[in-house]
Amino acid sequence: MPESYNASAGPGSDEKTEVLPETAVQLVEMERLQNELAGAEERAKGHWEQYLRALAEVDNVRKRAAKDLESTRQFAIEKFAQDLIAVKDSLELALASVDKADVASLIEGQKATLRLLAKAFEKAQIEEIDPQGAAFNPEQHEAMMAQPSDAAPNTVLSVVQRGYALNGRLLRPARVIVSAAKS
Repeated sequence: MPESYNASAGPGSDEKTEVLPETAVQLVEMERLQNELAGAEERAKGHWEQYLRALAEVDNVRKRAAKDLESTRQFAIEKFAQDLIAVKDSLELALASVDKADVASLIEGQKATLRLLAKAFEKAQIEEIDPQGAAFNPEQHEAMMAQPSDAAPNTVLSVVQRGYALNGRLLRPARVIVSAAKS
């Protein structure tokens, strides 16, 4: 059994006392608990560091996403703008050749320009709304006037100005003349 110093014997005394078994068990248990506490503190420190790294990563992802969103917002129409540049070039070429060209070549140039513009609209998923002969739809059409007609009431008789939609979302309503019942 382990021995320890007996404080009651006084200084300079060589008398040793025996450690009680309960105290030895308590000392062993205390040492074990201190070791467990040190291990738990070490794990907690590791978890705290992991938490801080995860927090920093989330913040970096948020900043990166905000930057990407801003970049997308700024350059969203870049491809469409590039397609429109070709249309502008074609119009400028047509204006430059007005003095030298005949009417037929001017008309052909305008048709080519219109094809370029239609191709640019198609790439950008801009759809034309041409409701000629269809039922009037106030969500896509704007009635300019009603005209008495033999056609069913609220039928589009003619299109004054075509409408456009982007990915199903209305950009501009079609301006139309609708039929009204004859009086």
